[in-house]
Amino acid sequence: QVQLVESGGGLVQAGGSLRLSCAASERTFSIYTMGWFRQAPGKEREFVAALDWSGVNTNYADSVKGRFTISRDNGKIVAYLQMNSLKPEDTAVYYCAAGRGDPGPYSREYAYWGQGIQVTVSS
Repeated sequence: QVQLVESGGGLVQAGGSLRLSCAASERTFSIYTMGWFRQAPGKEREFVAALDWSGVNTNYADSVKGRFTISRDNGKIVAYLQMNSLKPEDTAVYYCAAGRGDPGPYSREYAYWGQGIQVTVSS
């Protein structure tokens, strides 16, 4: 059982940046694909970005391409989501997730989830 804990959220002005971290509980973290999802109030959870175990293959939602970057440090068993040029529509609870498959966009591909962290972008 992999436990995931997000950190780094908060309030930022539009155009600003935040870096989310996702700390894992086990060294087996290195074999998992890592994903980030988000859920805004009144909306369904949506895919943001994913990265395979090697750190080479990535997948991004169109809405964040060119602004967000997913990365990982297997030695520190941490995944990151660097978010630049933030927009008010990026406001949501952000979740990290771990799975054994390809870096896909579907929630069902991820077996383990963090508790979520709030990101609020003011206009």
